[in-house]
Amino acid sequence: MLRCLLTFLLLAIPGTLGSAPSGPWDTFIYAPASRIVRPKSIRTSAGSVQNAQGLLKESSPATLSGNQSWVALDFGIEVGGLVSLNFTAVSPSSSIALSFTESPFFISPLASDDSAMSAPNQSYDGVLNVPPPLRTGFWTQPAERLRGGFRFLTIVSTSTAPVTISNVTCEISFMPHVENMRDYSGYFFAEDPVFHDKDFLTKIWYAGAYTLQTNTVPLHTGRQIPFPQSPNWFNNATLGVAGPIIVDGAKRDRAVWPGDMGVAVPTQFVSTNDLISTRNALSTMFAGMNPKTGALPESGPPLSQQGSDTYHAWTLIGTYNYYLYSGDVDWLQRTWANYTKAVAFLEGKVDSTGLMDVTGLRDWARLGGGGHNSEGNALLYKVLVNSAELATYLNVSDLAESWSKNATALKTRFNEFFWFPEAGMYRDNDTTALCPQDANAMAILFNVTNSSSQAASISEGLTKNWNELGAVAPELPDTISPFIGSLELQAHFESGNDLRAMDLLRREWGYMLYTNLSVQSTLLEGFTANGSLSYRSYRGYNYDPAYTSHAHGWSTGPTSALTFYVLGLTVTSPQGKTWSLAPHLSGLSAVQGGFETGLGWFGASWSQNDSSRKLEVKLNTPVGTTGLVRLPVDGSVKVDGKSVRKDAHGLVHLSGGDHTVIVQS
Repeated sequence: MLRCLLTFLLLAIPGTLGSAPSGPWDTFIYAPASRIVRPKSIRTSAGSVQNAQGLLKESSPATLSGNQSWVALDFGIEVGGLVSLNFTAVSPSSSIALSFTESPFFISPLASDDSAMSAPNQSYDGVLNVPPPLRTGFWTQPAERLRGGFRFLTIVSTSTAPVTISNVTCEISFMPHVENMRDYSGYFFAEDPVFHDKDFLTKIWYAGAYTLQTNTVPLHTGRQIPFPQSPNWFNNATLGVAGPIIVDGAKRDRAVWPGDMGVAVPTQFVSTNDLISTRNALSTMFAGMNPKTGALPESGPPLSQQGSDTYHAWTLIGTYNYYLYSGDVDWLQRTWANYTKAVAFLEGKVDSTGLMDVTGLRDWARLGGGGHNSEGNALLYKVLVNSAELATYLNVSDLAESWSKNATALKTRFNEFFWFPEAGMYRDNDTTALCPQDANAMAILFNVTNSSSQAASISEGLTKNWNELGAVAPELPDTISPFIGSLELQAHFESGNDLRAMDLLRREWGYMLYTNLSVQSTLLEGFTANGSLSYRSYRGYNYDPAYTSHAHGWSTGPTSALTFYVLGLTVTSPQGKTWSLAPHLSGLSAVQGGFETGLGWFGASWSQNDSSRKLEVKLNTPVGTTGLVRLPVDGSVKVDGKSVRKDAHGLVHLSGGDHTVIVQS
């Protein structure tokens, strides 16, 4: 039944899926082994429900007798797709309804959690009614009523007549182009000596990876716009120019949001390397460009929201990331005219101050942001640096030189204008002393800072926003945003404050992964400073905690951070023709992992022995590549048993292949 939904255009790109070695880390893959999944347990029931446990099996029926008798089934993890079941025995007046929720907090026989729209009564979506007359035999949820993300399914009798059902399943709709969702092309494994669960770091890596899988959806399964009249929901809108396509969240918004992709795509690269959905999303954004002005939409269809300078910038940053990971030069060349026009659109907003005047005010929900704003200008700097590099790859030397020159000038003005010495951080604009989380994290991550001491000051200053559950954003009070938190996490690593990064990781993502308010398999869109689900209640979500998404790709920053920083392995030119290995020890004793590009397998491991004062690093990269190794400890260095010297920058130069590096302190 679901196959009719899986319309997609599968175009060849460099690289293949699925090559990670097997090991104990496979235990922590959340993705199901089959597209047909069954509930794992009975969460609760009410009224007269006979043999509820039978619903966990294929052919053991359960009977609901009496109006509002109901049973809530727990699938154990976030799932999404179409529910099917068998009606084993019915009467002419039997009827049932289904409700869905990600969080157990919203289990109800009367309403699902909200996805179509937020509502103060927390019941916009309502239930899926299966009205009489029911017929015995197999029944499947209508395709347009697909539920993109849920963990709990409630089945309720809506008449006094009994109804007997069996064989309740969900056919997974996400990752429609992949046969084996557990066959990853990357992996990560490390034990945490501090957290209450020693496997936390491995689990959070795979939770991020699975979150991105739930966000990779068939083309014609977007949230319907205009929103249906409550109570109702529909997921049958077209999301872009081709599918599969990456969206922001499994339950909602089920649309392309390029800001989210700034975190989501690196996660996708290191885990599944499933970049076709990224390419389709980027192509969708460029297809929506204003042909006269070069303005890009804030979001993809059917929302197709306009007026965001920051999300315009994120589309351009996403273009760079896609090319870096894929090496898809044909796509880049086809997109280049639109890309350059989009860069010119942002540069056209730079006024006599030497800074961009942000007039497209829509953003990730932060307050403020207009005018000469530090977040917007940090993003523009990143766009210019990336664009100069892309132009170099395409041998467009005049643009490379111009964009590089403009980036240098912008960096100078940024530091002159936004640096706030009293705080040791960047301020939001010239009319406030507020030092935002987003711009300061970006400044470190995008290398807008002028010195390592400046980066260290910002890293320390960001901790003043922390509580026991994570980093509270000053620019959106009472809010912990894992999107901006993902950038901050990486900024702490980037500035060399590894233990601080690990502290934030354990606070913010430790809460998300283990709280019983969520799905414990994918990652929350956001939450309040006290840990409630009332994210953005006063900022567009109508005080509706049932609307918050529990599988949001912008929250998956730890997955790429653990690979790029803790393991230390990154690509530095398209597909990893050049690469870097720079482990961040981070209080750990051993780490291993890797990923794949079109050039082949990139794998690494490191372990340290305090008693012998030895660090051992093993590395496997494709023959024909070259890389730089920055070692985190001092001492004599041997590569493959031979003593070597570091260069003037403290780096060891290696060619592709298998290598063992030992540092003896």
